[in-house]
Amino acid sequence: MASHNLAHVVIDDLDVFGYSVAGEETVVAMPQLDVCFDVGRAPDQMISINHVLLTHGHMDHAAGIAYYLSHRKFSGQRPGTVLAPQNLIGHIRKILSAWGRLDGNEIPAKLVGVKPGDEYQVKPNLFVKVFPTKHSRGSVGYTVIERRMKLKPEYTNLTGQQLVELKGKGVTIDYPLEFPIVTYLGDTQYVDFSQLDYIAKSRILIAECTFFEDEHSGRADAGRHMHIDEFTDLVGKLQNEHIIITHLTQRTSMAEIRRILKQKIGKEGCGKITLLMDSRNRHRR
Repeated sequence: MASHNLAHVVIDDLDVFGYSVAGEETVVAMPQLDVCFDVGRAPDQMISINHVLLTHGHMDHAAGIAYYLSHRKFSGQRPGTVLAPQNLIGHIRKILSAWGRLDGNEIPAKLVGVKPGDEYQVKPNLFVKVFPTKHSRGSVGYTVIERRMKLKPEYTNLTGQQLVELKGKGVTIDYPLEFPIVTYLGDTQYVDFSQLDYIAKSRILIAECTFFEDEHSGRADAGRHMHIDEFTDLVGKLQNEHIIITHLTQRTSMAEIRRILKQKIGKEGCGKITLLMDSRNRHRR
């Protein structure tokens, strides 16, 4: 039986499973890409995913790290890979060591410290690019990018055998093309992410917008979160086909959030926006 009642959003050929409520828990998994953004309390549904991409160390995003790694061992899977800001790796090792002593079994893990600008391969044709966010010390976001090789125009009329011969001589006959599939911002204050082309052109943007009411703008600033006015400005500069909003406050009802979104962004703009925790996206057990 699944441990969580997760939202389930389907975008084209991709599934997005997750749960994200401000201050409670955030975990967003994309099985086809083999990545889980943040780990929340490690719902059973994401244990089989091989890569956790942790944005920062706050409890509601990181509490499930030890359980995720330990349960993979328990179920006979290889050690999970956790990408996390470099400044957190030492702390995560201490947590795993302490839990290992409590449990009586070592918790195997592949921990990878990352910083803005780093890349990490998750599949032969998929890699993760790391960028800075503005939330806590060292916090980062991630873009999953597909890389394909395209034949150079001057070689398109050659036969397969001729291409093989050129490659055998050390001639570079192709060049890489990059297609940003999904960007996950994690918790962050407003940053003009349109300056990063791979974010601006990601097919899917998963972004926090925590606060919606005018009187909550101060709360957004204090917690280094995004307010709807900042979110509206940001998405207006981006070219994403689909946007999933996470990390909603519980201070505002879902009906009121929908109303404010329509008012701020307009009916057409709302057409490409999904609220992750909208009851219509909940996958019932």
